[in-house]
Amino acid sequence: MTIQAWCRPIVVGAVLLVGGCAATMPAAEPDKQAMTRVWPEPPADPRISYVRSFSRPADLGIKKGFLERLAEFFVGESDAHLVRPMAVVETPDGTLYVADPGAKGVQCFDVRRGRYRLVQGVDAAILPSPVGLTIGARGEVYVADSALAQILVIQPGAKQAKPMALETSLRQPTGLVFDPVGQQLFIVDTAAHQVVAIGLDGKERARFGQRGDGDGNFNFPTLIARDRDGRLYVTDSLNFRIQMFDSAGRFLGRFGRLGNATGDLSRPKGVATDRFGHVYVVDSMFHALQIFDRNGVFLLAIGSQGRAEGEFWLPTGLFVSEDNIIYIADSHNQRVQVLRYIGTQP
Repeated sequence: MTIQAWCRPIVVGAVLLVGGCAATMPAAEPDKQAMTRVWPEPPADPRISYVRSFSRPADLGIKKGFLERLAEFFVGESDAHLVRPMAVVETPDGTLYVADPGAKGVQCFDVRRGRYRLVQGVDAAILPSPVGLTIGARGEVYVADSALAQILVIQPGAKQAKPMALETSLRQPTGLVFDPVGQQLFIVDTAAHQVVAIGLDGKERARFGQRGDGDGNFNFPTLIARDRDGRLYVTDSLNFRIQMFDSAGRFLGRFGRLGNATGDLSRPKGVATDRFGHVYVVDSMFHALQIFDRNGVFLLAIGSQGRAEGEFWLPTGLFVSEDNIIYIADSHNQRVQVLRYIGTQP
């Protein structure tokens, strides 16, 4: 597969922008016109297709239960919806979790069971700034709250997030990713310009990075991803690049630079990988999703500022499922957009 085959139809229109599986999707069919939107555009072979977006439980076929309808009869109708989604994940049982500081919690869409709930802290304590999510080995969801400087855990089916007992300090945790091999969390501490490895017992195992622009240094990093080989990808946001490390924190490489051409970065935020080795990067200032190979070679860009399908407004978090479904927290459009990788394996 050549780079040109990926990107030649979209160089002018999709990235020169200055400015969180099918079986888990609801039974209702998406809009047929929306389903036909693909990138790159014909006559090139399509690699990414638009699936749908959602903002409310009803968008995913989730109806209000009897008790909820009964309560609304007395206190008035409620309207649960995404306010400022920052991160999204899908657990193995098909449940979607969306970190939403605007809602002061994590919004949970249990699509298979047709249930919705807002998960907050113990005794309904608000979560002022949930900005990062990752999935643990047993389907639990770890939440980074940057204002509380805490990592919290949502067990499957739980109605509250409980703080981890950490034997280390964090200044401003943002992105985090679970390492199933080391049974640990890699946490981006934005204010400390570091990545911290913490065991599930709460003990610090390692930390790497300091403020700077050299290899292995950071300038307000934000989010992090891990590929199948254990390589870590960190969005070094104000150095306008992605840095790559092994599981021991050793620097492996970097890609990206400040600019407005294809493959350049302005405010990289969300980062994710798929099983084919692609690296997906959300850039908030470009209002776009850019796709690279695992070595940082640019392949494709999707999006511009707007509200239509495949357009974004300050997108942030990103998640790619095992079934090639791409979830993007389209923050200021108050929705999650859902795409799918439909290309062949490189």
